[in-house]
Amino acid sequence: MEPLFGVVLGLILAVASQAQDSCTCATNKWAVCAQDGPGNCTCRLAGSDHPLDCSTLTSKCFLMKAEMIPLKEKRFWRPPHAVLESDGIYSPDCEDSGVFKARQCNQSSTCWCVNTAGVRRTEKGGRSLNCSELVRTRWIYIELTHKRSPNALHAPDVAKALTQLFESRYKLRSKYIAAIKYDPPLIQIRLDQNKKPRWDVDIADVAYYFEKDVNNDSVFHSNSKLNISVNGDALAIEKLWIYYVDEKPPEFSMRQLAAGISAVVTVVVLVAGIGIAVLLILRWLRTRTYKKFECKEMREIKAPSLE
Repeated sequence: MEPLFGVVLGLILAVASQAQDSCTCATNKWAVCAQDGPGNCTCRLAGSDHPLDCSTLTSKCFLMKAEMIPLKEKRFWRPPHAVLESDGIYSPDCEDSGVFKARQCNQSSTCWCVNTAGVRRTEKGGRSLNCSELVRTRWIYIELTHKRSPNALHAPDVAKALTQLFESRYKLRSKYIAAIKYDPPLIQIRLDQNKKPRWDVDIADVAYYFEKDVNNDSVFHSNSKLNISVNGDALAIEKLWIYYVDEKPPEFSMRQLAAGISAVVTVVVLVAGIGIAVLLILRWLRTRTYKKFECKEMREIKAPSLE
């Protein structure tokens, strides 16, 4: 009887362990998941009570917030290169829906306005700064270069491979991929999303997941390395740039631009002044040499002959 009981207990533990292992969030390795009933797995954002829909991408705002949580609280590996103080990486304030709040502030009471991609679009100010609306990022331009391929890659094949990648891995519908241009080794991708239905992923979230994949810091639970194949040839990405274009132009003041122009003008004036000074010195030296030579000749002509 005891051996049979041991077998049954082992099967129960194995099933329970398998159920626990399957309780993960495929699209977010930082999610904290728990089996709260038979066949029911609930995942929440690390460090918060926000439930996650693991069938789609997690919002960029939630991801950035999760990245800034200390390792001991998050229980998951945090990228060692995460930066605390910069415009790119910060601990954002998010709405319950996962979108960025229009105004973001840091611990030193410095605030700024952001777009739906969480990118700063105003000068930094104090707590009194007013951000009346969250301006939507409508276009995202992605530029990347790839390593040399053993075989020549053709533009239609590259566009097809990248379209399939964005559709299958990031759940982005093809209608939001406005254009893909290929001029070896440069690839340009334009994402266009004027309005986003609730059930569609946001292009800002797609760009963030893609950037993480390219930097070998995948957000997906499998942490699988990004592999892009074009007719059997690997497309190895070397460099990546992402540009955000909002529905409304940014509201940066002219002070920074004026300072840059002033610096350029100062440098130009200094260079011109030094150049003029050098020319005057050279001219003075040539004049002085000519006068000395002229005086010497005059003295030789006027000197009396001793013969």
